[in-house]
Amino acid sequence: MENKKITTRNYTSLLDRIAEILVEGRTKVVREINRAQVLTYWEIGREIVEFEQKGKARAKYGKELIAKLAKDMTQKFGRGFSERNLWNMRAFYLNFPIPQTLSAEFLEGKKSETLSSKSLISQTSSDQFEPMLSWSHYCELLKVEELLARSFYEQEAIQNNWSVRELKRQINSMLFERIALSKDTNAVMEMAKKGQIVEKPEDAIKDPYILEFLNLKEETSYTESQLEQALIDKLQYFLLELGKGFTFVARQKRITIANRHYYVDLVFYNRLLKCFVLIDLKTDELDHSDIGQMNFYLNYFKENEKQADENDPIGLILCAMKDDIFAKYVLGGLNNKVFASKYKLALPSEEELCLKLKSIPKILEEKK
Repeated sequence: MENKKITTRNYTSLLDRIAEILVEGRTKVVREINRAQVLTYWEIGREIVEFEQKGKARAKYGKELIAKLAKDMTQKFGRGFSERNLWNMRAFYLNFPIPQTLSAEFLEGKKSETLSSKSLISQTSSDQFEPMLSWSHYCELLKVEELLARSFYEQEAIQNNWSVRELKRQINSMLFERIALSKDTNAVMEMAKKGQIVEKPEDAIKDPYILEFLNLKEETSYTESQLEQALIDKLQYFLLELGKGFTFVARQKRITIANRHYYVDLVFYNRLLKCFVLIDLKTDELDHSDIGQMNFYLNYFKENEKQADENDPIGLILCAMKDDIFAKYVLGGLNNKVFASKYKLALPSEEELCLKLKSIPKILEEKK
């Protein structure tokens, strides 16, 4: 019987299948290791709290205990048991309760359905879910004191597969606070439980947008073309800042009418809203002419680019400065959805951050 030769096509297909199996297997291993690490640290936190007279230890006693544990555990087990990390384990246990059944089965080493399908319980929800984040993620979340904000960032990190670096950036840029300012009480509570919900154009818009990843200095003047190029160069970061459902379509999209050419700075598509999102960049203050220009772009897209199963396009004018009262009147009464938001080239200061964090309970109280 004649042997078949190994063809390049067949071999490539085999190699791709093996690679897919290997990647999937490694991903599962990493996920299980992560789950085990998170649960282990939660159990260590519980042991510390229960040893501290059922969680009611004096501050001085707790400090001495952590210091002694850090020294002894580092000698016995090596890295990973610094005082700071042990404090995090203690805080993790107190802030992220796990079902007793899961905890018991973890300690007994059982590989049951409960262990694989249940995990942490959110502070703002009775739903149970897997610890999909790494220990480093949870350490960042513990820095967020406001419970609603912490729950929001946790959900967003899971849903959007944020790296630790991106989670830290979103916390520092006050994403929750920026969105919460435009929501009513019920919407804020829902957002804290489920993350950002994009159902209508208003849900997808932030004010301000934080563009610190461009590394542009605020005190330096830039042309709109330079700002646009900087955003394109950092498109991945800009998409993260825009939020859920955005995909890039075009830059300087040409519109030709009566032999005259016009150009939309940036065009995106939001798959959740099922519509085009046109973005115009302005390096100065919002003006009424900017609104008219965007309205013109939207009318053209509605008639020439929009498909039958799509929703009307929306427009976003990103400007360096905006008077809220002026914007309210100039944006009112339009047939199209046009939004104007400021952009900032630097993260909020520590003072701003503290002020915003403290404002959330007040915002909820005022909106009741």
